[in-house]
Parts: sequence; structure tokens; C-alpha cells
Amino acid sequence: MSQIKTVSIWYLYIIRCANSHLYTGVTTDVKRRFAEHQSSGPKAAKFLKGKGPLTLVYQETLTDRSTALKREIAIKKMSRQQKLQLVTQFSILNKNFDDN
Repeated sequence: MSQIKTVSIWYLYIIRCANSHLYTGVTTDVKRRFAEHQSSGPKAAKFLKGKGPLTLVYQETLTDRSTALKREIAIKKMSRQQKLQLVTQFSILNKNFDDN
């Protein structure tokens, strides 16, 4: 009996709170996860509850859960300034991509 391995793409994302705090997380569905955070429901991160409005400011695609979690740890170890640079570069790249 062979096992079928399903391939799922993982995403790392950064959310900016109304108070400018940054939250980093991983998921297989950014749109769904962001909606959960915004709703402040039972699946929302406790860190984000009551800190809206929230803005999705960064996301990157990763190959698997392990890679996503390792990247999340690396980003959480970054200074705030380094995270803001990452967000700024992402914003510039997306703006340039959208202009084409």
C-alpha cells in the first residue's frame, strides 16, 4: 500500500497592528488566517486581540512546514529595524510588480 504525500505550500506573513507592533506567523492559507486574526475569534492569536485594525504587510512562500517554521524563528530573532526593512523591500517589489 503506497502513501500519497500531499504537497502543501506554506507561507510566512507579518501583520502590523494599529499600535505599529509587528506579528509574524506561518500558515497554508494567508487570506483565511488573516481573516481569523481580524475577527478576534477563538482561532486568532492572543497577541493580536484588541490591536486592530490589522494590516498584512509581508508574506513569502515556502516549500514546507519545517522551512516555514525555521524562517519564522529567524525573522522573530531580527531586530525591529531589520523587520521593517524586510517589509519595505517587499512593498517596493510588489509596487514595481503591480506597475508592470
